[in-house]
Amino acid sequence: MKLPLSYYSNQDVLFLAQDLLGKVLFTEVNGEITAGIIVETEAYFGTKDKASHAYGGRRTNRTEPLYSHGGISYVYLCYGIHHLFNVVTSVEDDPHAVLIRAVEPLIGKEIMESRRSMPASRAAISSGPGSAAKALGINKSFNKKNLAGNEIWIEDHSIQYSSENIIASPRIGVAYAQEDALLPWRFFVKNNKYVSKPNKI
Repeated sequence: MKLPLSYYSNQDVLFLAQDLLGKVLFTEVNGEITAGIIVETEAYFGTKDKASHAYGGRRTNRTEPLYSHGGISYVYLCYGIHHLFNVVTSVEDDPHAVLIRAVEPLIGKEIMESRRSMPASRAAISSGPGSAAKALGINKSFNKKNLAGNEIWIEDHSIQYSSENIIASPRIGVAYAQEDALLPWRFFVKNNKYVSKPNKI
């Protein structure tokens, strides 16, 4: 079942970042559907979070999607090569987001294999946010899409992980965020091979 827009309006981004683990992220590109189980996320806590693009209330053309109501996508280019897909959460003008860092291939594995030029059995196919986005065909054109639409959406397939199987650790690549870089706001499924490195506790 497709998650309703009301799901994304939850103002507790740390809850959503954990709750999204086990949900299934779908895309349809040129009639081809691919999907993966979300196994790694990171929470970004709006204007108060030094790691967030919206820290301090920063608003630019790039960050504007973060300020919309929850339930749209925020896709940006990292290092000029990787597209990163974020779920915008919370309510209008409260710019929370959850970065999807890794998925486990579920549907359309052959399509993912051709996009990534490797077998779906290889963890690298969708491990890490750039790889996950590429495997699912997500690029800049997916920015500002409604997650209740038919191009990109998330479904609940009743896949659940117990709390002891969800690991919380500091986020990756946010050293610039000073003390906020140490916050344990990255969540991943214990022992899932598609989780990006480092995946140790």
